[in-house]
Amino acid sequence: MPSAFLVLEKEMSLQEQIIADLTTAMKAKDADKLGTLRMVKANLMNRKIDKGSELTDDEVMKALQSLVKQRRDSIEQYQAAGRSELAAKEAAEIAVIDVYLPQAATPEEIAAAVEAAVAETGASSMQDMGAVMKAAMVNLSGKTVDGRLVSETVKARLS
Repeated sequence: MPSAFLVLEKEMSLQEQIIADLTTAMKAKDADKLGTLRMVKANLMNRKIDKGSELTDDEVMKALQSLVKQRRDSIEQYQAAGRSELAAKEAAEIAVIDVYLPQAATPEEIAAAVEAAVAETGASSMQDMGAVMKAAMVNLSGKTVDGRLVSETVKARLS
């Protein structure tokens, strides 16, 4: 008997998941989530056009990490300017985007990755910072990482 009734369920790509969640937010009339997901979708479409082909899940992940970094920078600027309502809006957008990113690396995991990178590279001074940063970021791949925190940890370890 042919397997016409067998339906192979393929796992959704990250981009497909975002679009599905956008539709759900639209139906639920969740304005905040909808606005954020529309912005994410537009960013991904622009990147797809720039690339000239479909984005891989890794490229989508990098785009999302970039959007979160932009939001964090904006929060710092808004807080410095005393605009807490705008900082709160950016934080809410980060919360929506974070759902699609892997778990963030803890400070302990970052410290362990930096130690491993120092041992790997044989680093002994600040001149070796670039090599240590590169090795530490490789050790932390698969997690969401705040590059600034890694940089501070490497500086503290090498000085």
